[in-house]
Formats: sequence, C-alpha cells, structure tokens
Amino acid sequence: MIVVTNNKGRPGVATTARRLAEGRPDLAAIEAGIVKDADSAERWITDVLEFSVGSMEAPLLFRLLKKHSPEINEQILASRETAELRAETAQMGYSLCRLLGELGMRDLPAGEVAFPTAFAFAARQWGIEPREALLGYLWSWLENQVMAAVKGVPLGQTAGQKILLSIGNSLPSIAEQAMESKNLANFTPGLAMLSTRHETQYSRIFRS
Repeated sequence: MIVVTNNKGRPGVATTARRLAEGRPDLAAIEAGIVKDADSAERWITDVLEFSVGSMEAPLLFRLLKKHSPEINEQILASRETAELRAETAQMGYSLCRLLGELGMRDLPAGEVAFPTAFAFAARQWGIEPREALLGYLWSWLENQVMAAVKGVPLGQTAGQKILLSIGNSLPSIAEQAMESKNLANFTPGLAMLSTRHETQYSRIFRS
C-alpha cells in the first residue's frame, strides 16, 4: 500500500492501496506453480528486489528524493515492461498527488507522474532525510509483497513474518547500494511475462 512515512522514515499512516500490479504477478506465479510455499515466495520476492526494485527503482528514487527531475520520472515510466506495470505506477502516482493536494501541498509534479516521483515529492516536502525515506519505501514494498503471498499462496502469518525478517535485514545494505549506484539494471523477464497474464488471470484480486 502507499504509506506516508513518519519523521524516522518508517511506515506510518496507510493512505491507499499500493502496487496494483508491480510484483503482483506472483499471483500468476502461484497459478503457474512457481510460488507454492514460503521458500518459493521468499525466493520470488528476493529476486524482484535484487534484480529490479533494488537495482533500478531504488537508485532512481534516491535521486528524486534529493531533487525533482522530470527526466527521471520519464525513465521510471519507461522502465515498466508491460502496460499493466506502467498503468499501476501512473495510477498510484496520480492518486498520491491528488491526496497530497487535498492535504494542502502546492506545486505538485505535473503530467503523468510515476509513484516514486510522487513519493519523493512528499518526502521532500516533509523534510524526511533521503536515506530514511528510501528505507521506508523499500520496507513498504516488501511488506506488501509478503502480504500478497500470505493471502495468495496462502501462507500463515508466522511464515509471512519470517520472510519479512529474513529479507528485511537486507534492506539497509540495498539502500546503501542504491544511494551509491551509478549503473542501473532491471532484468526480471519472469516478472514481465507474468505481468502480461495479470490483466486476464482468474485471481486478480489486487486491481478492480
């Protein structure tokens, strides 16, 4: 879900559903038998984090947390490999900008706004340190992936908490790498192919 981070960069008040499609092809992966238990769910989430979110989205987000850039916003939109993935980030960006406007913020990003761009704008406006905001963003992403697996596989709550603890311990190092990264990488062909199934798959519970 989209979260508003508090002044320590940790997830705070949930504002609306986050990640309509990004990572949600794990539902297609469940139907295909790729994700079928806690171990396979952890591998799936870890791979998406390592080969996409941590190596592409997080470095671009960190740059946006320091300074707004329409070029980086366009780069994030272009990095979405399917129409479903692009639609979710644009829709979430629009929804968050609308909420921020209702909260009294001005000079919001214009045009088609990716969700990380809107998130970064909010963090800058609230004076949240870039590193703390990045960690909050990564934790929010991880928590929602795990919740999707808990509901979709399904997994028990204890199994979900174990995955959170296991992968969560790696987030500080992923954030540090993202802050120092000069080379971007987004190589998750399995995610892209399963995303193409998400629009018509039976268990499409994360988007209406």
